[in-house]
Amino acid sequence: MTKIRLLFSLAVIGCVLAGMAHLLELAASAQKAPREIEIEAKRFEFVPEKITLTKGEPVTLKLSSTDVPHSLFVRELKINETIEPGQVTTLTFVPENEGTYHGSCQMFCGEEHAKMKLTIVVE
Repeated sequence: MTKIRLLFSLAVIGCVLAGMAHLLELAASAQKAPREIEIEAKRFEFVPEKITLTKGEPVTLKLSSTDVPHSLFVRELKINETIEPGQVTTLTFVPENEGTYHGSCQMFCGEEHAKMKLTIVVE
């Protein structure tokens, strides 16, 4: 009878381990891929002008320019990226603090350069 108990115990342990492995797989697949947001820089604006992010949710910004070199600078979020025409600059990060952040173009692109503003709201 001890062999039967041993086999039964091994079967139970095997089932428990298989169940745990399945739960780990589910947890790994539940991790979200970063949300992607496209931002276009052009004289003299960012499109869209405002984006809303979720605190703790990974996000990838896909930055592009349709005309001349631009940049996106948001001091509080540690964003400082150059945006070259015809190329996509990607930036992936996780916003950690709620708030409203203001970005701007730091690369002079013409007379109305100072109008290039982007608002990022983290909720």
